[in-house]
Amino acid sequence: MSLAGRAEAPIGRTDRFFIGGQWVAPSSSAVIDVIDSGTEEVYFRVAQAQAPDMSRAVAAAREAFDEGPWPRLTPAERAGYLRAIGAELRLRGEDIAEIWPRESGVLHTFAATAGTGAEAAFKRYAALARTFPFEEPVKPTAGGQFGMIVRESAGVVGAIIPWNAPMGMIANKVGPALLAGCTVVLKSAPEAPGEGYLIAEAAAAAGLPPGVLNVVTADREVSELLVRDPRVDKITLTGSTAAGRRIASICGERVARCTLELGGKSAAVILDDMDLGTAARSLAQAECFLTGQVCSSLTRIVVSRSRHDELVEALVGVFSRVRVGDPFDPRSQMGPLAASRQRDRVEGYIAKGVAEGATLATGGGRPKGLTRGWYVEPTVFGNVDNRSVIAQEEIFGPVLSVIPAADEQDAIRIANDTIYGLNAAVFTNDVNRAREVARQLRSGTVGHNALRSDLGIAFGGFKQSGIGREGGREGLLPYLETKTVILEGRPAGYEDTVL
Repeated sequence: MSLAGRAEAPIGRTDRFFIGGQWVAPSSSAVIDVIDSGTEEVYFRVAQAQAPDMSRAVAAAREAFDEGPWPRLTPAERAGYLRAIGAELRLRGEDIAEIWPRESGVLHTFAATAGTGAEAAFKRYAALARTFPFEEPVKPTAGGQFGMIVRESAGVVGAIIPWNAPMGMIANKVGPALLAGCTVVLKSAPEAPGEGYLIAEAAAAAGLPPGVLNVVTADREVSELLVRDPRVDKITLTGSTAAGRRIASICGERVARCTLELGGKSAAVILDDMDLGTAARSLAQAECFLTGQVCSSLTRIVVSRSRHDELVEALVGVFSRVRVGDPFDPRSQMGPLAASRQRDRVEGYIAKGVAEGATLATGGGRPKGLTRGWYVEPTVFGNVDNRSVIAQEEIFGPVLSVIPAADEQDAIRIANDTIYGLNAAVFTNDVNRAREVARQLRSGTVGHNALRSDLGIAFGGFKQSGIGREGGREGLLPYLETKTVILEGRPAGYEDTVL
């Protein structure tokens, strides 16, 4: 399949918003052009939310929470809706696979799994309805006969979604929020709003009560109104650390809850027993499917100084042979970046790396023969100083920096010498050493011999990589408030409970 001749985006009602269970007309004629990252042509257009539209969406979510049935259903009842939404997303898997590569540049072979992946996420959260302690008996310590910890819905949630992997982020925000009994205003990124329309269609098809999920697309200024609105109890964001700082400051002003999954500059620590060819293949492969536009990318490669040149050579051997091209071509191993400004950003960092004295070992330019689309060559820098810009700032593109270390402890020090702490990896043949080093890395996730993350367990960052966790039981907790109830007798159903 090539980029030429494909149909328009497989979604309808893009001139409207999904608010209060209906497709409603926008308050203005403003639109957003969604540009195909492989052709630089307009793919489709969506309505652009203005202040009245955002306010209307928040009002619908507030009414659904305060007056509707949703928070008063049992977790098991809400889980039934989650399973239905997941099934509807699986049915739309081909649509996701068509939209995501054109919005963000992801390989179609990977995007083809997004529908089943979204269903799996919703099913995992639904399964928590059977095992999670929404109500838990405890023994009082200051009077009373029977104590209870009750975990209740946080309220109205504003969910702000990034452009690089929209459906995955939607599933891991909307899923736990709905299970918790929250209502949601989902704000899609202007660059990649298609998946927001698909989740709205899925929710409508699943019969979700009106106002429980509302979907709009807005720019930064109108999105900030969602964060500032006192009717919104909690904000969840996946985005840059700069955006997270801004949102955290606004939430702090009104003591609103927030979960922030932010940027990363993740380190791979290569121990001396590791085969460098194997490590190079693992690292290069992980950068390819979304052209390095992944917050958890392992882009700081820390290796002993005596093995530095050999690792750079191995990375060049793998990365320089990556086939860059049309993300729908099954022969392609890497697609384009998501936007013109994103390529400008990556090229700007490459220039800074050269200016700072790092060794440009391969890449650094635009692939030959690709005159349209926002393509960039896979790039490797050697002899990178960990204090340099390319070692400290998130590039969000296929640029690897190899940093020499004096020894293992120095490598751990270098890995931790960053404002970020989202992801990391340890490359070694010894699982016990991997565990030992992993415990010393200040990172929300540490993988062994590969880039690994598991939203079925938990995902999130230390330091300026974020606040809170997404995925699994840990990802449900931020959408709940804990209430202590102390009774003078035993309530029904707990007559035989031993405290």
